[in-house]
Amino acid sequence: MRRLLDLLRKAPAEEAAAPEALRVLMVCMGNICRSPMAEGVLRAKLQQAGLHTRVVVDSAGTHGYHTGEAPDPRAIRVAATRGAELAMLRARPVQPEDFSRFDWMLAMDDANLAWLRGRVPEGANIRLGLLMEYARRHDGVREVPDPYYGAAAGFEHVLDLVDDACDGFVDRLAADLSGRQVGDP
Repeated sequence: MRRLLDLLRKAPAEEAAAPEALRVLMVCMGNICRSPMAEGVLRAKLQQAGLHTRVVVDSAGTHGYHTGEAPDPRAIRVAATRGAELAMLRARPVQPEDFSRFDWMLAMDDANLAWLRGRVPEGANIRLGLLMEYARRHDGVREVPDPYYGAAAGFEHVLDLVDDACDGFVDRLAADLSGRQVGDP
């Protein structure tokens, strides 16, 4: 079943990525609102920056409540207004192997970041942080709030935050990649 979900989730960007590509995992609780929005926005921005073959993006949840489900329809609708396609994504929980498979795990809030930190295997070489650490226009905003139980306007606000933070994160990735040679880890 998990292999089937992985195949369903596989995006064209991952198939076209270089073997030495950086790997980024966006993480929220259920993987149907915030983290798929962040995944879609980051993919679109990487495409625009010409970095889509050098960075692979995925998303997952700290809980498996929605495993196999598509993102919330409100998230799909709002993200599409900014060129981010989410309809093909399917929710999945963070897996132990993600800590070795990804270079970065960016959480949407402190609770999910703490959850990740509590599960990092000894010796793992993963960069953990909050997505909002890369925001430029939202000083003092530390977390991306969960819009699930609110109105559609909450999804717009989340998209504004994610869009801003992804701009900053693309710049960070571009800087990291500029010093990286083909074949470097």
